[in-house]
Amino acid sequence: MNILVIEDNESVCSMLEMFFMKEGYKGEFVHNGLMGYDRFRAGNWDLLIVDWMLPGMDGVNLIKKIRETSNVPIILLTAKDSESDQVLGLEMGADDYVTKPFSPLTLLARIKAVSRRFQQDVRNQENHYIETEHFKISKETREVYFNGEKMPNLTPKEFDLLYFFIQNPRQVFSREQLLDKVWGYQFYGDERTVDVHVKRLRKKIGSPTQPFIHTIWGIGYKFDESVIENEV
Repeated sequence: MNILVIEDNESVCSMLEMFFMKEGYKGEFVHNGLMGYDRFRAGNWDLLIVDWMLPGMDGVNLIKKIRETSNVPIILLTAKDSESDQVLGLEMGADDYVTKPFSPLTLLARIKAVSRRFQQDVRNQENHYIETEHFKISKETREVYFNGEKMPNLTPKEFDLLYFFIQNPRQVFSREQLLDKVWGYQFYGDERTVDVHVKRLRKKIGSPTQPFIHTIWGIGYKFDESVIENEV
């Protein structure tokens, strides 16, 4: 695995360099956000590890810029441990985050998990359908299978919303963003339209203990199969 690490703390970089050698990973280290972006564009990377606080360009804006052209897996390193900061990092395009201080074993687990998800996404794109732990969905045939059973009762817009969420797992979207991405910029309805469709989808695909489409209070929604939440 070829990993680009954009981190200005030299002790963290030294620790990761030794860890990567032990695990058989090839790591390259850059200590500046702008230089990191240039190195990202010049290389072919299997995964990026990006620190939040960087000189030149901070990690969140760096991830946002990378996401304009690439879906390479990205793990955000951050000393910020508030929920709003973590949500912001994910919203800008990080696939996962690790809070400092962290253990190498924790980071290794996140690297493997993010890499598996990315490889599955690539296989799904090659097979012209998206398949997750609970869902299998085809844009061409507009068929949805939930836990192996075909769902015949989704409306066209419910399908479009579910397909968009499944395409973008664990990313947080505001109601305004969902209206733009799913309904289109020419749609003149209000944001309550999103709430109604989410409520209907939850009744069809989820349960109170596993809604799949999670409310991020004050922001919007995200699709996540890996986390069980109690609130809907």
